[in-house]
Formats: sequence, structure tokens, C-alpha cells
Amino acid sequence: MFFYVYLICTINSKGNLISYVGYTNNVKKRLSFHNQGKGAKFTRGRRWKLLYKKRFLTKKKAMQFEYVLKKDRIKRNKIKSRF
Repeated sequence: MFFYVYLICTINSKGNLISYVGYTNNVKKRLSFHNQGKGAKFTRGRRWKLLYKKRFLTKKKAMQFEYVLKKDRIKRNKIKSRF
């Protein structure tokens, strides 16, 4: 089984791009949950698009990279700028 770190984005009411980072073992299902309002509290009520995902062999490695990506705004912005 693989684990994925993903970055999803949407536009808020002020026209700014906002993003969310998470990890899962099923990206399609998780994105569907976010868009149905069943995901993390921050993601409820918005329509999200997947911008980035990276595959890992272990949950531990995925969680470590998720932590790095959440804390490193420069790396997140670099990923967002490619799209």
C-alpha cells in the first residue's frame, strides 16, 4: 500500500489562492470527502482542486513530508506557482 501527500487549492471570496496539505492512502476518495464537506474542518464549504501529490512507501515517510510541506511556505508556493 502506498501513501500520498497532496496539496489542494481553491480561490476564497477575496480572490486569493488558498491551499491545504494532507496525507492519505486514497487521493481520489480524500478529495471527494473534502469537496463534500466531510474532510478537515478548514476545507469545508469550498470546492477544491488537486494540484500536487507525491507517493511514499510508508505512512511514516508521508507524514514526515506532510509536516515539512505544511511548515515550509516557500516550498508550497513554489509548487503552487507551477500550476
